[in-house]
Amino acid sequence: MRDLHPGDRALRDGGVGAGEQPQPRADPRAPGGQPLPLHRLPADRGRRGGGDRTPGGGQVTAYVKPADLAEACAARASHPDYLLLAGGTDYMVGVLHKDAPAGVIDLFDLPGLRGIERRDDAWRIGAATTYADLLRHEELCAELPLLAQCAREIGAVQIQERGTLGGNMGTSSPVGDTLPCMLALNAVIHLASAEGERALPYDGFCTGYRQIAARPDELIAAIELPRPVPGVQFWRKVGTRKAQAISKVMVAASARRSGETLSEVRLAMGAVADRPVRLKATEALLEGQAPSAELAEAVRAQVAEEITPISDVRSTAPYRLFAAQNLAARFVLEQCS
Repeated sequence: MRDLHPGDRALRDGGVGAGEQPQPRADPRAPGGQPLPLHRLPADRGRRGGGDRTPGGGQVTAYVKPADLAEACAARASHPDYLLLAGGTDYMVGVLHKDAPAGVIDLFDLPGLRGIERRDDAWRIGAATTYADLLRHEELCAELPLLAQCAREIGAVQIQERGTLGGNMGTSSPVGDTLPCMLALNAVIHLASAEGERALPYDGFCTGYRQIAARPDELIAAIELPRPVPGVQFWRKVGTRKAQAISKVMVAASARRSGETLSEVRLAMGAVADRPVRLKATEALLEGQAPSAELAEAVRAQVAEEITPISDVRSTAPYRLFAAQNLAARFVLEQCS
């Protein structure tokens, strides 16, 4: 910032009061020298291609605010290089450090994209629905405690009021908390474009690191979670602290229970690969089995055969594997009668 106090002439003039003569500043490296506050330095107003630059070095962006889903799809078709902006919680983190996109299409609060609908065969959640919206929906929280617990542990209240389920799907970060939930709950992603809407199973929607199976002219319209939902649901995450932490490992699981045995088991993990993954061999091991301490140990061993975590700034590969094994075993142990 060039001037923190534009109405104060003394500060604008470098601290010179009325009737005083400006004094040459001492060398701050010399004895008795004074440091120069950064806000007195002129701003760097570099240019690229003739346009003003953002603080992060990118071009000033174009902004589109559609009135409805049809306008949003038309804007997406015309400007596939524009960023789709929902809550902005991911975009704003990088805005000072990355080149700005060519433009943004603002989808937050867009009619038709925000809201929760309970149908006979599925829950339909609009892509612009926030985590706070999920937590305020009592019926959804009662039927989908897995998703409710996940939403409750995402960031602070401010993030929950802005961050959206569709934004988490679109960003597709390996540490996105809701992504393993989508695998465990057999979610279906609805993609909209000017040509209409199509549905894709979430299992396969993530195609690589921050890559999704959407065309450049498409946007995520809704997430569908089939009903009746599984009776057994499980969610746990491990982070540096209990709350407001980026996950080191996440485990989401669901199953149906008939008597003592488990069926239709789905076990998913996040932050252990370049995308969220289902552990299908471990699922097969659990299918038709009665939970027990012995089964939990077998699951612990099988998990080590299915994932190969990496070390990065947040955690080490050995710790991630250890935590993933423990959480998968805990899922089994919590089902023991």
